[in-house]
Amino acid sequence: MVEIRLTNTKTRRKEGFTPLDPSNVRLYLCGPTVYDRAHLGNARPVLVFDVLVGLLRHVYGADQVTYVRNFTDVDDKINAEAQRRKGLGSPLSLEDLISERTEETIGWYHADMDALGAARPDFEPRATQYIPQMITMIETLIARGNAYAKAGHVLFRVRSFDDYGKLSGRSVDDMIAGARVEVAPFKEDPMDFVLWKPSDDDLPGWDSPWGRGRPGWHIECSAMSAELLGDSFDIHGGGIDLQFPHHENEVAQSCCAHPHAGFANVWLHNEMLQVEGKKMSKSLGNFFTVRDLLDQGVPGEVIRFVMLSTHYRKPMDWTDVKRAEAEAVLRRWRGLTAGIEPAATPAPAVIAALADDLNTAGAIAALHELAGQGDGAGLLAGARMLGLLTDDLGGWAEAGDEAGALIEALLAARTDARKARDFARADAIRDGFATAGVEVKDTVAGAEWSLATGFDLARLKALVAEVGS
Repeated sequence: MVEIRLTNTKTRRKEGFTPLDPSNVRLYLCGPTVYDRAHLGNARPVLVFDVLVGLLRHVYGADQVTYVRNFTDVDDKINAEAQRRKGLGSPLSLEDLISERTEETIGWYHADMDALGAARPDFEPRATQYIPQMITMIETLIARGNAYAKAGHVLFRVRSFDDYGKLSGRSVDDMIAGARVEVAPFKEDPMDFVLWKPSDDDLPGWDSPWGRGRPGWHIECSAMSAELLGDSFDIHGGGIDLQFPHHENEVAQSCCAHPHAGFANVWLHNEMLQVEGKKMSKSLGNFFTVRDLLDQGVPGEVIRFVMLSTHYRKPMDWTDVKRAEAEAVLRRWRGLTAGIEPAATPAPAVIAALADDLNTAGAIAALHELAGQGDGAGLLAGARMLGLLTDDLGGWAEAGDEAGALIEALLAARTDARKARDFARADAIRDGFATAGVEVKDTVAGAEWSLATGFDLARLKALVAEVGS
């Protein structure tokens, strides 16, 4: 059997992966808070886990893996959006507006992740469906002395858990000194965090032993993972931004509620995403959603390729150059694999790369070698391990077939013009490509091309008519 090695945030080293139960490998990924569109950074952990789940199913069996990714559908930002709509005159109740917003946003999320070729998890629990389990876990924590109720709130007593801070590598005192923590009169300690908070009539709420209220964010994932995967399971993951405080708090409350269980054996955290070398932010004007890219004509398969071209533990830089290169590579690979069946099994080099801490960049390098050898069947099998070159994601390439034929004809005409020293015609073709939104890169192996954002087929056809082919 293939040995999978993963870098475990908990131990800070790469380790051989041994599932608790090889017949039921269990994973939990922190999903989105459904108040708005998923931005590009939100897609990275989804794609990382999509490849990981595919690898685990390849090694342990398609039916031997259980994958859970939640939806946080009770949150202050969701409430604020519902209240905003109410203030604009909506006749719906606040509860109906919250439901409307979360349903709408979950639909967007599914559509966007589907467009990237990410398979749906086995379970997609919503926090609002697991309130009784959260209340039960909170009651257990109070009974064990790890939590306390005060002023309608329930808080976790951080100093009751000796291992608090080990996941993120921080001490409690250092965290207090270096972090902005909410100071409230109902807290025994500044680091104590909320498990339950009161709701007034303008906010969603549920009856509880501590009055009408709603759960804190951290308890949601602990309760849902325990209900669906058990008190101990194999892998928990998310973006590095969730390591503290969210995942640290999950560990504390879960281990205290179930002291004889280990919660998650392996923790995986992907690094953050940048855009053209800078942190993505609205203030810099480089913040965009997955849907923004899709609507600009960037194929989901291209987005997926660019994201997987960088190892998950390294910062991923989205650039327009990478987008163009990915499109050119995928177009070439689809041409090489057109009309053939994939090999029975992926090439060992592809599996070896993925088994080595999900080295997707190394797997893509192996795919380049297969393409260079003309091994279309091997290329197709290996690419599909990464969720690439699938039939579902191929529509963009098919749609570009007409454009491709025109571009290839124009490239041939440009070559002829250069040989004939008709530089005016060659330059006209070059300039026409730029106007039509076709990016051409001359390499030793020949010209590579891709369709830029804003590609205009009509202008490309006009160029053919103008310069001939």
